[in-house]
Amino acid sequence: MHILINKKYLIYDKYKVKCALGKRGIGYKRKEGDLVTPRGQYKIKFVLYRKDRIKKIKTKLKKIIIKKNMGWCDDPKSKKYNQLVYLPFKYSHEKLFLKRNIYDIILVLNFNMNPTKINKGSAIFIHIACNNYKKTKGCIAIKKTHFLKIIKNIKNSTKIKISNQK
Repeated sequence: MHILINKKYLIYDKYKVKCALGKRGIGYKRKEGDLVTPRGQYKIKFVLYRKDRIKKIKTKLKKIIIKKNMGWCDDPKSKKYNQLVYLPFKYSHEKLFLKRNIYDIILVLNFNMNPTKINKGSAIFIHIACNNYKKTKGCIAIKKTHFLKIIKNIKNSTKIKISNQK
């Protein structure tokens, strides 16, 4: 079973939920910070989650607990570009341990990995949506309750297809 993401929804099997996307919608990702959710087909690398907020996470995927000193490098000048990093870190990065709950669970997609192209874009995640489904910087966001329901059935072979088509 694969996950389809279009302009408004994330669809997994017969489960269809509203989602938030990048401010500039789905399209061809040109560069870091362009606010586009990249169309294409991706694999899930692993799950990052906050153990203090998600007590028991049921999934067949590789899990990594988010610690206070973790971030994701979004700086094309760094050799760690588009990778999990540990703080303090001298290059630009996004902190993963936040007060807001948007990073309580993260599915890390393999966008721009193996090989990583400098300035092509980093950190395409599926994460928790804000209450009003506010647009993202390029990630996909859904409600936590929906996330917990879907993640139980996702396998390593599950592909994520992001498309403008319904």
